[in-house]
Amino acid sequence: TKAIALDPSNHVLFSNRSAAKAGKKLWLEALEDAEQCIKVNPTWSKGYARKGAALHGAQRWEEAIAAYEEGLAIEDSAALQKGLKEVKEAAAAAVGNDEGVTGIAKMFSDPNLFGKLASNPRTASLLADQSFVNQLKLIQANPALAGNSFNDPRMIAVLGALMGVDLQGATRPEGSNEMPPGFGSPPFSAQPGPSSPPKPAKKEPEPEPEPESEPEDDEAKEKKRLKTEADAEKAKGAAAYKAKDFDTAEQAFSKAWEISPTDITYLTNLAATYFEKGEYDKCIEACEKAVDEGRSLRADYKLIAKALGRIGTAYSRKDDLDNAIKYFSKSLTEHRTPDILNKLRDAEKLKEDRVKQAYIDPELSAKAREEGNAQFKAGDFAGSVKSYTESIKRDPNDPRAYNNRAAAYNKLAALPEALKDVEIAIKVDPKFIKAYIRKSTILFAMREFTKAMEAIQEVWNLLGFFAYTS
Repeated sequence: TKAIALDPSNHVLFSNRSAAKAGKKLWLEALEDAEQCIKVNPTWSKGYARKGAALHGAQRWEEAIAAYEEGLAIEDSAALQKGLKEVKEAAAAAVGNDEGVTGIAKMFSDPNLFGKLASNPRTASLLADQSFVNQLKLIQANPALAGNSFNDPRMIAVLGALMGVDLQGATRPEGSNEMPPGFGSPPFSAQPGPSSPPKPAKKEPEPEPEPESEPEDDEAKEKKRLKTEADAEKAKGAAAYKAKDFDTAEQAFSKAWEISPTDITYLTNLAATYFEKGEYDKCIEACEKAVDEGRSLRADYKLIAKALGRIGTAYSRKDDLDNAIKYFSKSLTEHRTPDILNKLRDAEKLKEDRVKQAYIDPELSAKAREEGNAQFKAGDFAGSVKSYTESIKRDPNDPRAYNNRAAAYNKLAALPEALKDVEIAIKVDPKFIKAYIRKSTILFAMREFTKAMEAIQEVWNLLGFFAYTS
């Protein structure tokens, strides 16, 4: 919750909180977070899985099925398929219990339910308990749940208010612990009153003998044996990897996966070996297989994120920055780590620098600067700023465009921007005298007289060393 307050645009945080609330059976709150997750990132299939799970828990079968199917339209994942299957089975089982939804339960579907309870002095105070209100809302949405709720004495008071009678006292004889038909078992045992005749004790059924625990079947034993054997190969590969014997490590990790294809760390370790050998295509292939198999095996999202991050690193080594950025971003969607976040930022910065570098053309820079000069002379200072900016993009190492743009900013009374440009011009070429003169003019206009004199002094110090005359 604190993380969401700091980063409300992170859909993964809403997904995680939805899962936590579902674990506490707070289905309506889990549903709200799942819907917010989908709102932030409607292309992330896991958000629909969270929504389907919350609706499943609330026994809103049709909506849950629709949520899972909507997620499957985005990504055909094993988790969504499993969730859809489970909710369909639960919905089919619920159909057989429809006859148990009595008239008592149907009372809770009354749209004026809370109005009736608020106007009844026996139940008005119950609405102050938000958890109880949430329970009533859940039953109102799915009246079939009513029959399982009468272990709570407050529910009896609610039903009495809906029926217009006091079920807690008027309908039962003193000492009786019986409830109206359709109610669950009483919340506690009451001792029979003195006026009630003792009932004959029922004969306790003889306890059935407990079944003996079945021995572990052969298939389970074989899987366990294979996993142990595969882990031994993994340990062998790890030792070879540390010793930089990558060929031996490759063979060991490959064999581990062949023996027991149930742990994707064998594949990610194999990919690391390929990476160290410089075989980046094989590294990418092994990681992609780890991601696909991991989805099917419902592996930890951290392992899947690690495989995606390694794909990004391999593409980065191949100098394919677009794919590197793509897979770093995918990795962060699964699990955020500082290492991958830094790699993403480095790749994005390198790509941006290359785009700028590819745009450089001194001839086009000179042409744009001349266009700016013409606009400046015509009094179109805003237009000249645009032309000088284009000239700077085409050749950021030519101080003249910065100096000329400073003059245009000065005409527009944008003195801080003008001063910034002449400072850059001086940084690009410390011997460019015109930049010092313009700096002095700008500082004088800003009433920084001492600094203006210092700029003129720089001109005197540099006289005879200027590189540009026009």
